[in-house]
Amino acid sequence: MTVEEVGDDYTKDGTVDLRGNRVRRSQTGRWKACSFVVVYEVFERMAYYGISSNLVIYMTTKLHQGTVKSSNNVTNWVGTSWLTPILGAYVADAHLGRYITFVISSAIYLLGMALLTLSVSLPGLKPPKCSTANVENCEKASVIQLAVFFGALYTLAIGTGGTKPNISTIGADQFDEFDPKEKIHKHSFFNWWMFSIFFGTFFATTVLVYVQDNVGWAIGYGLSTLGLAFSIFIFLLGTRLYRHKLPMGSPFTKMARVIVASLRKAREPMSSDSTRFYELPPMEYASKRAFPIHSTSSLSREFHEQRVAFISVSDNKEAGKRMDSKQLE
Repeated sequence: MTVEEVGDDYTKDGTVDLRGNRVRRSQTGRWKACSFVVVYEVFERMAYYGISSNLVIYMTTKLHQGTVKSSNNVTNWVGTSWLTPILGAYVADAHLGRYITFVISSAIYLLGMALLTLSVSLPGLKPPKCSTANVENCEKASVIQLAVFFGALYTLAIGTGGTKPNISTIGADQFDEFDPKEKIHKHSFFNWWMFSIFFGTFFATTVLVYVQDNVGWAIGYGLSTLGLAFSIFIFLLGTRLYRHKLPMGSPFTKMARVIVASLRKAREPMSSDSTRFYELPPMEYASKRAFPIHSTSSLSREFHEQRVAFISVSDNKEAGKRMDSKQLE
């Protein structure tokens, strides 16, 4: 391979390996890396919905809680599971990167699943069986038993907060947007991604729920835990093939800058002169292995270009107030 061919083989979207080195398109990413991500998602969704689909039934029949209380507890837990990804996404984008955040969160996720399996398996971690149909007359779970059970559930929720927002973006990062062929494959990836979610969910809500109801909760939850462990193992197998994007700083800071710039320039005169829009020098983009985002005629882009990227008189005096269109995007 000639020097020119080697140069063309490097990705152009700024992706690197775990050591921060540029990666070659022919040796990393694409479907050979995404196949691990897709298989991971099948087993992870199977594990998650294998637990969440039948939680109300477990709380009412085994923990002897009322239906209303059980439903409320599950709703609170599910809500937490969908809020923690905000924190996980922030940590990944601003500090640790997606891969490291994902791996650490996966360990927490697996710990929560293992503790939950123990809580439904060990007799000392659940109240004794009750023969009466009225749960109000059954012995309630002790404080320690509830602490272990809900501690495991919320440990699991914290873990999913770091895996849920990052796994799909890790998959998307395996395709270079600046390569026409890879850009097409990126769209196909999300089709397979959704299929993997539905397949894992379908298996969990049919097979695993049946096992829990008819064979035993310990076996049903144990299968979910094994499924999660297997999914993490599969993901780690593809580590050497993954492309990574470096942390870009806090997205909230960038959003705040755009809002402040928009308000500050609200009374600036509109202009269609693109030469008055602030753009970084070409060498700046080249050093970051990124491409400028050129002006378009769409309404949203027009608004941003006119109001925020426009160089005002005050901007010429204070260069720190300028915002280029790449920052806006």
